[in-house]
Amino acid sequence: MPLIKNGEEIANDWMFVADGSALPDHTKVTVSVGRFLALKAAQGNEPGPKGVRLSPEDDPAALEPYLAGLSLIEVAFPKYTDGRGYSQAQLLRRRLGYSGELRAVGHVLRDQIFYMHRSGFDAYETARATVSQVLEALAEFTVAYQPAASSPAAVFRKRHGA
Repeated sequence: MPLIKNGEEIANDWMFVADGSALPDHTKVTVSVGRFLALKAAQGNEPGPKGVRLSPEDDPAALEPYLAGLSLIEVAFPKYTDGRGYSQAQLLRRRLGYSGELRAVGHVLRDQIFYMHRSGFDAYETARATVSQVLEALAEFTVAYQPAASSPAAVFRKRHGA
């Protein structure tokens, strides 16, 4: 699947390791939230995985004590009708202050990319959109009425100088 970040396709050097599979020596791995929290509880302050994958049912607040040490958080979209990933991204960016890479993975459609970006995503792993389609989606609208993680000031606030 192509990985698009900063307007270009990049190599995906991260690897997701499913629960029950052995962790490789590879330093760039992502694991489920449950596995990550279990590893942290068992290891204490020892280094562990630098990446986590959130499923729709996971609570991003559980990662709050570890956010500074995470380089990547993947948010899974198992089907396009499941919008919980947008809320997770907003929580991570706006409420919890996560500043690392936030990647949408799974069923990522071209029509969702603009809204994903507004929610705080900065990378998209998609087999359903090309780089040019992602760039078109990101530039589709220039202003929005609602504040978002990508631009906290809404258009009416900008217009009135508030």
